This record gives sequence, C-alpha cells and structure tokens, in this order.
Amino acid sequence: MPHKHSHTHNQKGKNLLYSIFLNILITAAQIIGGLLSGSLALLSDALHNFTDVASLIITYIANYFAAQKASINQTFGYKRAEIIAAFINAISLIVIAIFLIFEAVDRFFNPQTIKADLVIWLSLLAIIANGLSVLIIRKDSKNNINIRSAYVHLFTDMLASVAVLIGGLMMKWYSIFWLDSVLTFAIALYLVYVGYDLSVKSFKMLMLFTPAHINIKELVAWVHKIEGVKKLHHIHVWYLNDTELHLEAHLDFERDIRLSEFNIILHQIEDLLFEKYQINHVNIQPEFQRDENSKDFIVQD
Repeated sequence: MPHKHSHTHNQKGKNLLYSIFLNILITAAQIIGGLLSGSLALLSDALHNFTDVASLIITYIANYFAAQKASINQTFGYKRAEIIAAFINAISLIVIAIFLIFEAVDRFFNPQTIKADLVIWLSLLAIIANGLSVLIIRKDSKNNINIRSAYVHLFTDMLASVAVLIGGLMMKWYSIFWLDSVLTFAIALYLVYVGYDLSVKSFKMLMLFTPAHINIKELVAWVHKIEGVKKLHHIHVWYLNDTELHLEAHLDFERDIRLSEFNIILHQIEDLLFEKYQINHVNIQPEFQRDENSKDFIVQD
C-alpha cells in the first residue's frame, strides 16, 4: 500500500511538471505577442497563464510535501499543504481578476488598434497547450482539491483563450477593437466567480468547519440508535485533506462496560459513520456517568 501511495503522488508530480512546462511556453509567447499586437485581452490571458504557472508550481510543491510521511514533530505529515495551496491559488485568481477589470474599463474608453493576426495565432496556441494540460491533470483533479484548483486555473484559461480567439477574428474581419476590452472584462468576472468558490471551499477546510454534507444532529440521532449508547457529545468533524474526514467525540454509555464491549460498539459506529457520511477516521473517548450536567451535543473546546 505505501508503494502504491508513493507511485500515485509521483505520477501526479510528473503530470504537473508537464503542465508547468506547457504553460511557461504559452505565457512567454503571449506576453511577447500581446506587446507586439497591442491586445489587452491577449496580455490578460498571458497574465492569467502566468498565474497558472505559479499555481502549478505551488500545487507541485504541495503535492510533494503531502506525500511525505508523518514524524514525531509532524504527526499529520504535510497533508494540509494541498489545502493551503488551493487557497493561495484561489485568492490569486481573484486578485488578478480585479486588476484586469480596471485595465479593461480603462481600455474600453481608450481603444487601440490591434494586430488581430497575432492575437488569433497565439490564442490558438494557448487553446491547444491549455487543452493538453487540462487533459493531463483531469483525472487527478477529481479527488484532490489542490490539483482541482490548478485544473480550474487551466480550464478557465482555455476558455479565456477561446474568447480571445473569437475576439481576434471579430477584430480582423470587422475592426471592432473595443471588443478586446469587453472580452477582458468578461474573463475577469469569470475568474472572480471560480476563484471565490474555490477560496470558500478551501477556507472552510483550513478553518476545520463541519463539512456541508454532514448534519451533526442527524449524525447523533443515528449513533444513539446503537444499543448501549447513552449520549454522543463534544463532537468535532473536519477534513484533514481531500480524502481524510475525521470525527472526534465523547461517548457516554448507559452502563459500565468492558473494553471488549466498547470495541464492538466502536466498530459499529465506525461502519455507520463511514456508510452514511464517508467519515474514515473516528476517535471516540468512552465515558460513564461523567459530566451529567452537560446537555450540549457540540461544544467549542
């Protein structure tokens, strides 16, 4: 099993490296092309691609650290590194988008003549390269918030390049140069949308909020149906990373039971929580006739 885990992370790392090299190529080409053509949309796409490179590098580093084993000083290892990376990537999307919105508004009122041919060819290059990057990491993005944040960067940039291509064609055929700033504004608004969604999800994980799909009162009601259980309280449920969902709680029993009996009940609770809520790490503190005055299911400390 450890070998398979290591192999999975190594493959993710290789896929990310391929995407990094592709996006460095796109960024360099679009910056040069944007300056030569005078297209703000192309430069905004290049800037977005630059954030893709930064995003992918952060993702790659986080992926590397997440694969490191736990130690005495890091008992969880670096498993939360990927969530931190996802949050940084999401915030960077929003910051870049705000900058682009200001630039787009300014350019709309001060339109410039643009060399459309260069815009068309470079946007085609970006679509192809970003499309390859998206395909490379698509599978890994389904089960990893860190990889998913990079995937969202790449996918939105591919869509942005499609918009730039359409704009380039329109400018070439009809000389509608103000369309360049409109496309930039639209791209920026979409970046705000996806960046906000990703930042909220990663922020909730970082803050150890209860996952949205878990209703604590409902969870307690299910556990209370198990024979011998009196009250589940002092509950905390949180994501350690994308794949590890933890629960810790105190469990009052109706009678003073043996440890062997507790093991049987604990196994029932673990099966129940995994089946209904996908909680795969359960830590229960057994109690008997303790803290009888406490009526709360959930406490902060």
